[in-house]
Amino acid sequence: MTTTYKKILVAVDGSEEADRAFKKAVEISKRNDAEIVLGHVIDTRNFPTIEAYDLTIRDRTETFANELIEKYKAEAAEAGIKEITIDIEVGNPKVKIAKDMAKKHWADLIICGATGLNAIERIMIGSVSEHITRYARCDVLVIRSEKELENLPHGEPLSAASIKA
Repeated sequence: MTTTYKKILVAVDGSEEADRAFKKAVEISKRNDAEIVLGHVIDTRNFPTIEAYDLTIRDRTETFANELIEKYKAEAAEAGIKEITIDIEVGNPKVKIAKDMAKKHWADLIICGATGLNAIERIMIGSVSEHITRYARCDVLVIRSEKELENLPHGEPLSAASIKA
């Protein structure tokens, strides 16, 4: 028995891993004839500190988010995805993606990159993807980077060429 997904929430932040997650979401969406929800969270937790030095940060962040989401929307449409929803939220990505956005859109699958743009936070308090896998009420697919796959601790990375029939 295989699982069929109807609403796929893909978290994008402009990182390489998010690009890989988006491509995987398109692939799964096409196989399942599923809707894709493109989700981006503007992380405002550091805004008060940054705005003390740069008053344009909020506007530039919103512009970046809109341009990013529109780029992904165009790519999804070009790939043949029929139903595409965009959702840009403001707040903590850990909470917004796992709890708010998934519930709001009735997502049955969340796809995200293993690491995103905020490496310092990942080291200090854990990654967004870790939080999503722990608290989401639907299936979660975490996409790893090529570099992470190359450095697997248990030997050779698994590839089609290394699998012997």
